[in-house]
Amino acid sequence: MTLQRNTSIYISRLAISLIMLTAYVAMHAQNKIFAVQKDTVPFFKGFSISIDLAGPVMRTLGDYGEYEASLRINLHNQYFPIFEIGYGSAKHDDEVTSLYYKTQAPYFRIGCDLNLLKNKHTGNRMFGGLRYAFTSYKVDIAHPGMQDPVWGWDTSFSITGETCSQHWIEAVFGIDAKIWGPLHLGWNVRYKRRIAHKDSSVGNTWYIPGYGKYGDTRIGANFNVIIDI
Repeated sequence: MTLQRNTSIYISRLAISLIMLTAYVAMHAQNKIFAVQKDTVPFFKGFSISIDLAGPVMRTLGDYGEYEASLRINLHNQYFPIFEIGYGSAKHDDEVTSLYYKTQAPYFRIGCDLNLLKNKHTGNRMFGGLRYAFTSYKVDIAHPGMQDPVWGWDTSFSITGETCSQHWIEAVFGIDAKIWGPLHLGWNVRYKRRIAHKDSSVGNTWYIPGYGKYGDTRIGANFNVIIDI
């Protein structure tokens, strides 16, 4: 009887030990499988400055263009509040209408980009974002006109320094590629939609600083050189 009792106690203790060992192994394995690596990347990761190369090329080769730079804050490699400032200018003689148009003025945009990549800490970024933009500019518009053959009236006109303005929003999609160290190269495309505007007294202005040519500039693009700081 005593031997049987001792054997039962031994078996019970062995069973309890095996259960505890099995539970320990299972918990240890679960921690290995489901453990989430601690993210040591700080919330504030610095900022970057960039300049656009496409606008100056357009201005050199054509009748209009912009010089633009931006400051972008890096929050956890995921959110990027951004401020863009630029200076746009145009000087254009229309061969069809004989209108002469000239303007130059600053503009700004403010908004935020979101890094869309699953691995946000590689240095490369694919982002989508939104912008609010505004410019206030003055225009010179002139037309040489012609003399009315019947009444002899002079139909020429000109306005100088008339103040115009425009508010618009942009949806942005772009890619930044890390080249070396803090150096990135990036491009983006923008869909633009104006929300409020004040045109000249003689009608729509031919070019709007930061927005582009009136009527056909819903889509724009930039090519940027970016330095992380």
